Amino acid sequence: MSNIGQRIKTQLVGRMLATKVSAGGTAAAVPLLRTTSRSTIPEIFTRFDRHPGYEALLVQKAAADRLGVANPFFRVHDDVAGATTRIEGREFINFSNYNYLGLVGHPAVNQAAKEAIDRYGTSASASRIVSGERPVQRELEAALADLYEVEDCVVFVGGHATNVSTIGYLFGPKDLVVHDSLIHNSVLEGIKLSGAARRSFPHNDHAVLDTILAEIRGQFQRVLVVVEGVYGMDGDIPDLPAIIDIKRRHQAFLMVDEAHSLGVLGETGRGLREHYGVAGRNVDIWMGTLSKALAGCGGYIAGERALVEHLKYAAPGFVYSVGLAPPLAAASLASLRIMLREKERVGRLRERTQLFLQLMQSMGINTGCARGFAVVPAIIGSSLKATKLSNQFFEAGINVQPIIYPAVEEKAARLRFFLSALHSEQDIRFAYTTAKKLIGH
Repeated sequence: MSNIGQRIKTQLVGRMLATKVSAGGTAAAVPLLRTTSRSTIPEIFTRFDRHPGYEALLVQKAAADRLGVANPFFRVHDDVAGATTRIEGREFINFSNYNYLGLVGHPAVNQAAKEAIDRYGTSASASRIVSGERPVQRELEAALADLYEVEDCVVFVGGHATNVSTIGYLFGPKDLVVHDSLIHNSVLEGIKLSGAARRSFPHNDHAVLDTILAEIRGQFQRVLVVVEGVYGMDGDIPDLPAIIDIKRRHQAFLMVDEAHSLGVLGETGRGLREHYGVAGRNVDIWMGTLSKALAGCGGYIAGERALVEHLKYAAPGFVYSVGLAPPLAAASLASLRIMLREKERVGRLRERTQLFLQLMQSMGINTGCARGFAVVPAIIGSSLKATKLSNQFFEAGINVQPIIYPAVEEKAARLRFFLSALHSEQDIRFAYTTAKKLIGH
């Protein structure tokens, strides 16, 4: 038996014995949480290796070992995260990164980051409210505000933290947040932090959203509706004009998470609003990340000046976090300018994704709701099968990661392909022929 397997067996036996004592012994046999005596606190509450979540992880690892399934996660890459990557000296076609426009590693982006290091160093060294501003930070925020045609923008150091901090700070126990059922974890964590009531509506079913608000809007003070520009697990988009109409009629705020839609939607990559021809001011909170099309790291909120100023002076995730590193701000600003100048990158990304989607569907692979916007899932319906397939693709020279339970429901376990403007048609067709051998029908 492996060390992990032996360890799990020992832990499980210990828990079984504790359960027997609890069932058949006296009240004193098993310590109660009411006690304050250090010696009577159950060991499970004093050790991280006894944490239920970690023990569950060990069980999963042991099961994978027994089945001979290699761990596909945390492989070490020795190259830029582009259309190809290098792992342990071998080159792979890469479908597991967010470099949608191929700007990570772009010479002009690298040069902008290097110049920012020479001028400002590698870190802002404190929160911006403490250490002050660097011109490149404000230039990036101004460029993003201009992109959305809104009054202002603020950048945070992390995309996930942007949603958590913004929603967690702006809304409270007397408020309601209504979101698409497939919304990102960062939104759910933000709602938990806020203490607001939460309701979800079936994916992209704005009629149900309308019904929910018609029934319960009056029970709350502020109401926030949250949708994504492109759903990062599924590759489809919401009906933004319909949702804007709904939020107006029910006097709610609307937040659009553009993490996967900036640089992907619209003729010039301006996102969901450009795709539909909607004015930026019709959405109250534009959120996005710098780590995908913009080749950096961090997140942003764009909207009216009062919103942005409020967050800059009071949102804990901004006030108590170090400012965005100047070289990252410079890299994202350079990427944004290239995106607007070279719109053919956006068009090429769309062409490559459409071709890939058509080829996958042609062999009967379940691609879910995907519409050809940078993300294409291959829904397998089993976490074990998805993991095995990921390893088989890897052996064939293709890097694509499985998305397994609990990140998605077990029946929705999948391989998730991210497309890039850098992928060649040859890359796409090689992936197709490989998929046809491994999962085609």
